[in-house]
Amino acid sequence: MEPSDEELCRRIAARDTQAFELLVERHQAAAYRLARSILGHDEDARDISQEAFLRVYQAAEQFDARSRFSTWFHRILVNLCIDHQRRGKWWRKFVSLVGPGEAEDDQPALDPPSQAPGPDLEAIRGQSGARLRAALALLSPNQRAAVTLLVQEDLSSKEIAAVLNCSESTARVHLHRAITQLRKTLKEE
Repeated sequence: MEPSDEELCRRIAARDTQAFELLVERHQAAAYRLARSILGHDEDARDISQEAFLRVYQAAEQFDARSRFSTWFHRILVNLCIDHQRRGKWWRKFVSLVGPGEAEDDQPALDPPSQAPGPDLEAIRGQSGARLRAALALLSPNQRAAVTLLVQEDLSSKEIAAVLNCSESTARVHLHRAITQLRKTLKEE
């Protein structure tokens, strides 16, 4: 039976490197996706997600298991993302208008017809994704984090509050303002 994340964290506090490697393996992809969603930039997301794991290793003994490991880890990761944005590095980055796996100069494939969506639908999806990424970039760091935690991580407002280290009502306000702003921005375009 696989050890729980909480057990792995206890072992990491005792400097068990195998436990650390297992924990990183379990959460690395999700940590990157969350950081990428908040920051909007691949390189920064990689750096920040790696920094979050280093913080876990350094502070594992501070994890008291009153909450789930994932809540504690999300708090570390989201705080690092918000701090990164507050330091001003985020303004130099831009929201890519070309989505993952897309390229502006892609040549059409000469494969047999498939049941996949046609190029017109793919173009619409690409444009919609770009509009959404641009709208998300206009939100405050806390609003972007709250929406990302809700949509991508499927956390409740109580769990979002724990990650953002605020009251549940404040987390709901962040969500409400973010959704209102997203609706307004996307409607204007």
